[in-house]
Amino acid sequence: MAGMRFIAGLFLLALLVPPAAAAEKPFRYPEGKHGKGELKCVNGVPVLTVEGTPEEIGEQIAMLTIKPVGGFEKLFQEFLKFQRAEKLWPFLVKACTTLYKRMPADHVKEIDALARTSGVDRDIFVVANTIMDVMKLGGCSTLVVEPSRSATGQLLFGRNFDFPPLGGDLAKYTLVMIYRPKGKRAFAAVGFPGLIGHPTGINEAGVALASNEITSAGDGSPRFDPAGVPMASYFRRVMEECGSVAEVDKLLRSVQRTTMGSLTVCDKKEGVVFEVTTKTVAVRRAEKGVCVCTNHFVTEGLANSRGCWRWPILEKARGLEKVKLPDVAKKLDEVNQGQFTIQTMVFEPAALRLHLAFGKGPCTTQPLTKLELAKYLRP
Repeated sequence: MAGMRFIAGLFLLALLVPPAAAAEKPFRYPEGKHGKGELKCVNGVPVLTVEGTPEEIGEQIAMLTIKPVGGFEKLFQEFLKFQRAEKLWPFLVKACTTLYKRMPADHVKEIDALARTSGVDRDIFVVANTIMDVMKLGGCSTLVVEPSRSATGQLLFGRNFDFPPLGGDLAKYTLVMIYRPKGKRAFAAVGFPGLIGHPTGINEAGVALASNEITSAGDGSPRFDPAGVPMASYFRRVMEECGSVAEVDKLLRSVQRTTMGSLTVCDKKEGVVFEVTTKTVAVRRAEKGVCVCTNHFVTEGLANSRGCWRWPILEKARGLEKVKLPDVAKKLDEVNQGQFTIQTMVFEPAALRLHLAFGKGPCTTQPLTKLELAKYLRP
């Protein structure tokens, strides 16, 4: 649901490109600690660990990522120019503030702490965390192989994150963010700092999530419901609260949704695609142990598109007798969208393991780096 729209709001919002004076040197997040938070490089991947109350988490993210980079507001203005949305800023602030006020109190507290600690205008964070509800920006692909079809007997969950590369710099600021919120489930997100809910993640129970943008539906639903709850909030709630696909189903049906999209979700045993609009929650289950998703609805009553070229390529995974992790990576490479594919990954939920590549697109041509998330999520 929010693959590209998500980051639109936030990465440029929060990810920040380094000042021009430092442009000659490759960007690296500075390693460091603040309170219970720590940022360090693991196998070439920046890993940020944050922990505690919403206020503590917001402060740690700001101090370890946003504040050290600087130039935040200026970069956001550049983002608005890229989207040709400078004149829409007053409207965006007004619309997004209305949605922001519907977020759970803990999410509001975290955003407020991000703004207060970083010194960045709070309106930027408000828009960053709700812009995916009012704007749509793009694609992404997912491929789930259930245990019955996997060569290891364990579920595999592949994901391409496709987003405009913004001069080729955006992907460099990818982070693996480990959240340990007080009194809730720990989870890991692959994304950029400043968001309270990410379009890709996995929690300590092995529930993994990836969102895909959809722009039209056949059920007559409006593309935007201003009375809904922002998607960032229920993405975050899935990670913090849910221990199974069934629990995700229950949560999605309990919230008033702002817009349409697909959410690929798996636990250790199964993978499904939730096709969601402001009126409908439909569940599309795996066929022959394989579940795929791109950027169109498939469920009868919701589908009104012929699909895209990536769909049949991913579906060919059903023809493999037993699917291995390299097979998933190969299929993701076959559906890369060139310079727009800036993150690609495969989750192993049972082992809490992530295989990740990011960088100049198509990053699917790069080797995947293995990260053992269990030691972070179950210390």
